Amino acid sequence: MEKQIVAIEGKEVEISHPERVIWPEAGITKLDYLKYLIQAAPFLLPYTRDRMLMVWRYPNGIQGRRVEERSIHGHAPDWVPRVEYADKERILLNDTATLVWVANRGGIELHVPFDRHDRKDYPTELVFDLDPADSMPFDAVREVALKLRDVLEGLSLQSFPKTSGATGLQIFVPIEPKYTFEETRRINTFIARYMLQQMPRLITLERVVEKRGDKLYFDYLQLWRGRTMAAAYSVRAKPRATVSTPVTWNEVDQGFHPSDFTIVTVPQRLQKVGDLFRAISSSEFRTEQPVEEILKFIERTS
Repeated sequence: MEKQIVAIEGKEVEISHPERVIWPEAGITKLDYLKYLIQAAPFLLPYTRDRMLMVWRYPNGIQGRRVEERSIHGHAPDWVPRVEYADKERILLNDTATLVWVANRGGIELHVPFDRHDRKDYPTELVFDLDPADSMPFDAVREVALKLRDVLEGLSLQSFPKTSGATGLQIFVPIEPKYTFEETRRINTFIARYMLQQMPRLITLERVVEKRGDKLYFDYLQLWRGRTMAAAYSVRAKPRATVSTPVTWNEVDQGFHPSDFTIVTVPQRLQKVGDLFRAISSSEFRTEQPVEEILKFIERTS
């Protein structure tokens, strides 16, 4: 089967090579991937909406070449939402039809920035990326995450974890989108340095991979203009087709492994627990937390 046409939201999307195997080890085809995205779209799109997409494309499957795209290349249907930025047309991942169109072109990993295009330079969250060394057991990642949760609670900040889809965890703290990247960087730096003081045997703040040793990189610098992170419910280009999946703090406490969450298991999980990221992505459920007092404290003590 070379091509087929699917109708989504009143739009027709041409699917090429639906039988192509994208994740050989897991036996996942392009058609399997598209079916997953259509199921996950109501949960994935609320956060990606109005954020300029950066996509990692694997046109021939995850064992083939990777193409990073931040703007539209070639022809795109007129109905694909877009915004002009730096003389380029940037895709806004706002609807299911666009999601399927991107995926058909080999778009596997869906990354978005921390700000919306209409509120540029004002991130919607504080974010910390816990990236363990290859030799580090996931229990150590959980230990660091739980300590970070306690530190954030001590600052009267509620936080929400999700798996990276690889080996780590990413912690999101919804805030009022009125603070600049410079201001949120000051808060992230303050928290990261405190965490390093508390857990020096486990944590490093060293950004150069070769200098991290066997420690977890506590990434507080990714939260910056132009940088991106894999969207919640995005599948990753990993052998088991793992998914970046929101989890509860109770689950982090009890224990799991990121490989538990895959393109196969996540749809059933969504039916059971719903969208655990809605406190981040939903305007109805989102809690926008002020951080003025934290900024004032940092200014007084620096």
